[in-house]
Amino acid sequence: MTKPIRPADRLKSVNEYYFSRKLKQIAALNAAGRDIVSLGIGGPDLPPPPAAIEAAVSCLERTDSHGYQMTVGLPALRRAFAGWYERFYGVAGLDPDRQILPLIGSKEGVLNVAMAFLNPGDGVLVPNPGYPTYTSASRLVQAEIFTYDLCEEGGWMPDFEALERLPLDRIRLMWVNYPHMPTGTRASMELFGRLVDFGRRHGILIVNDNPYSFILNDKPLSILAVPGADEVAIEMNSLSKCLNMAGWRVGMLAGRPEFIEWVLKVKSNIDSGQPRAIMEGAIAALSSSAEWYAALNDVYASRKLVAARIMDALGCRCLPGHQGLFLWGRIPDSAPSSEAFADEVLERARVFITPGFVFGSQGDRYIRISLCAPVEVLEEALRRISE
Repeated sequence: MTKPIRPADRLKSVNEYYFSRKLKQIAALNAAGRDIVSLGIGGPDLPPPPAAIEAAVSCLERTDSHGYQMTVGLPALRRAFAGWYERFYGVAGLDPDRQILPLIGSKEGVLNVAMAFLNPGDGVLVPNPGYPTYTSASRLVQAEIFTYDLCEEGGWMPDFEALERLPLDRIRLMWVNYPHMPTGTRASMELFGRLVDFGRRHGILIVNDNPYSFILNDKPLSILAVPGADEVAIEMNSLSKCLNMAGWRVGMLAGRPEFIEWVLKVKSNIDSGQPRAIMEGAIAALSSSAEWYAALNDVYASRKLVAARIMDALGCRCLPGHQGLFLWGRIPDSAPSSEAFADEVLERARVFITPGFVFGSQGDRYIRISLCAPVEVLEEALRRISE
């Protein structure tokens, strides 16, 4: 009898990503003729800047651009990231050679950072609700997860008094994400200042995941603009949302040199760098003007108006002032749960919306609607739901 092959024990702590499972279900429904309108995924449907496409195509046509690239990326890409941070975030003086590390999307960065900074049993602070990958990456490295609750009554901000009551001597890292996904809560320099102070007093690394800072916002903020932040904070960013390059997988991490070196030890043993054409396209995209972002936000603002009407039609209450690619709304008190509510909308109206339980227990009375669909698609969803 053949001895059975078994998976690693760490897989017992994680499941297949929710959206991976749900998209397979939607594909099956579409194959059966159900014609589902998908408003669940935050994947931009608009094209990147034309200059990015032109630069990538030009690079692909060259014979010298198809070999292995350095894990740390092209020097010109790192310089472009540093210039981007100075122009739009007011963070000057980032050393492109020592303080910036390109990533194959910031999702990759979440696991790389967890592997670089967390030992088995170390404590990690994870927001609830929050991006599910913070939790799954922490479990894969066998860290101990301490969730910190974000609630509507508290403006979806950390409760610092509650944080001080945790066993902070056991906690090494805190995941932060402002502008916040899924709630759309705005970042502020006051919040970033308090987070840096918290990290310095307790020796906790603060990791701000910052991919939504340009969306429906004309003043992007970075935690690295706080004086002294580089002692305890690093920031991840991405071109997926703000420059419509989700499928290109271009992200970055910025922080003090030794932090970058530690993450690079992990990353260099996992991948062999990004394609040169992708990097040259990203360099061109990073030179986009403020007018590019303003025009993109005009599109999202018009979509947001229709998404708000969808929330109304569903009987959901949506708070004003959201940033990012989504609307976040509270479901009716009569609904048993966000999952049951979203499943009913999918079954009866053939519209996929995201149930808030995916992001943690604090999200279970909420749903999320993506703005990554044309106005006419959003209006079709509204029509189906209204009927």
